[in-house]
Amino acid sequence: MIFSLTGCNPPQRVSAEERMFRDFSLEFLDQYEIPKGKFQDTVVGGLSAIAYNREKNKFYVLSDDRAKLSPARFYTFDLKVEQQGDQIKINSFQPEKVTFIQDEAGNNYSVERIDPEGLAISPRNTIFISSEGSTTKNIKPFISEFELETGKKISDLRLPQRFVASKDPDITQGVQENLAFESLTINRVGLPEDPFRLFTATESSLIQDESFESEERSRIRFLHYVINPVGNPIVVAEHLYLLEPAPVEVISNGLTELLALQTEGYFLSLERTFGFTGAGAKIFQVVIGNATDTSNIESLRGNLGQLNTLKKELLFDLQDLNIYLDNLEGMTMGPRLPDGSQSLLLISDDNFNDEQITQLLLFRLIEN
Repeated sequence: MIFSLTGCNPPQRVSAEERMFRDFSLEFLDQYEIPKGKFQDTVVGGLSAIAYNREKNKFYVLSDDRAKLSPARFYTFDLKVEQQGDQIKINSFQPEKVTFIQDEAGNNYSVERIDPEGLAISPRNTIFISSEGSTTKNIKPFISEFELETGKKISDLRLPQRFVASKDPDITQGVQENLAFESLTINRVGLPEDPFRLFTATESSLIQDESFESEERSRIRFLHYVINPVGNPIVVAEHLYLLEPAPVEVISNGLTELLALQTEGYFLSLERTFGFTGAGAKIFQVVIGNATDTSNIESLRGNLGQLNTLKKELLFDLQDLNIYLDNLEGMTMGPRLPDGSQSLLLISDDNFNDEQITQLLLFRLIEN
């Protein structure tokens, strides 16, 4: 860090926590509404996750349809941007292919047996998808690896038992209904054959971690996997992520996406709110730093004591844009923009609701 000295004034002190964060900023460039309709006999909607494949210059976009309107699926999209004077605009964002998500036998998932919410592209040209499951229907959540071209399941990641409802009626634990694995991201450092890291977190607290104190921030468990070329994926750590408190008018508040940055241990997170005054969203920079491993903590209720949480810093409050915001759930780095800068894109889930839209927001990510 460089300090500029003027006269006899001493340099301003910078805290250790301030030094921990990267000097990022976001510049909003454009928004685009994806038209409602069908593509190859499937309903295009419920777009809850997005990931960019740099090698193919394509986007993979996940629908959270539980196989009710069309088979469970993800789409391949093509993005075109153009520069008009000093402005960069989205010219089009169009689907080119639909891929149905299939089980190990190559069959499409039955209605309600999957609730796809998170998606990430791996270095070995496969796709990881997370499903929230359903506690009310006794359907377990999962994170699985699928073939990118066919959508056929390859394998499952083992979930720690605390994320799954117990068969013992005296033990209350696991993800809450519709508040499970929304976020999924992969750190793609190294060669395709090297081990890589996958990260996920629940949208809100586990049942055993849920606080009954109204002013307390939701306590979310953040999982860190290592995926090896040989052998089973391993959970190497778990950390505590504190959700921002929501205003009283908010009825839904959750962590909807994580995005691993190239620098190991650094992330962006997307927190989304929805209430009587509409939707909101905030992007945070998140750092693992010296966060405590919470793997052996049975419940995160009560006094956290000396436990170190993940450090986070607000990067951008989307309500400051003063534009209509819909249900933003997906976030990804995109291609380099015409001026060479790094793009970042967000996408919204319209819940297959005629009164909502599927919104694509384009930003420039700047490291100052």
